[in-house]
Amino acid sequence: MSQPREIAPGATYLITRRVLRRHLLFRPDAVISQLLVYTLAVSTRRYGIEVHAFCAMSSHLHIVVTDTNGVLPRFLQFFHRIVALGTKVLRRWEGPVWDHEATSVVRLLTRAAVVEKIAYVLANPVAAGLVRHAHEWPGAKVHVGELGNGVLRAARPTAYLDPKNPQWPEEVTLSLALPPVIDQDGADDFGREVTAELQRQEAQAHARIQREGLRFLGADRASKVSPYERAKTFESLRDRNPTFAVGHDQGDTWRVAAAAVRAFRASYRAALQRWCAGVRSAVFPAGTWWMRMFHGASVSDVVLTM
Repeated sequence: MSQPREIAPGATYLITRRVLRRHLLFRPDAVISQLLVYTLAVSTRRYGIEVHAFCAMSSHLHIVVTDTNGVLPRFLQFFHRIVALGTKVLRRWEGPVWDHEATSVVRLLTRAAVVEKIAYVLANPVAAGLVRHAHEWPGAKVHVGELGNGVLRAARPTAYLDPKNPQWPEEVTLSLALPPVIDQDGADDFGREVTAELQRQEAQAHARIQREGLRFLGADRASKVSPYERAKTFESLRDRNPTFAVGHDQGDTWRVAAAAVRAFRASYRAALQRWCAGVRSAVFPAGTWWMRMFHGASVSDVVLTM
């Protein structure tokens, strides 16, 4: 059984979802990029999600979002379902698209965490040894210069989506928002911080590639790999799946956040134990999602702040 997770309106997250057995179904070509951007734009508009950064790798997706309305599970269910169904049609793929592991959802609690994780998302193609610089990646992505002011556009894919259904408009746009921890007046400083962190992470990747005697694959070759192949690099599975991030050198902040997570889980389990014993007046902690949405359980309005 997975750990209970607090779903809080206004929280910012790094979301990662992987393709089954690391198949390259999201190979960066025009049709898959169109599907991903279109579906992301429709899904975020439907649930009031703000997008800050996005990078579609061949075997997984990274997105940094803010869940303004506290409906993240609804958004993820809808977005991942439409992406999977569209991908099955485009790639003529039978069976599951997504890996059986749960979606990684990491709450970003500080400005430092937001800067580091957005840079991580943008630098992912470089860290994977695919291109030398983030802007060279040919897949669907956000450029560092677009943070907080860029717009992604996509026409409705011809595969899977019914043009007669009004929920699938002919064309969609997705405006990129600044994370809520960044004031509009601080947008330039934020952009410089992400750029510096991106350059640092790129330099780390360059040094590792050189040290290991490897070469970058290059954008052209990455675009031509078979989507039915699997990533060959080693990746440990079922490793640590963090709940939150605070950035480097944030010891006290991390301890406070960890204590809040433990308190939420303890309160949730105590309420669940009472519920399972037949006590329907049990009150779950603020941020409880599943029990509130699907069982009508009472939820406290006192937030255990992280």
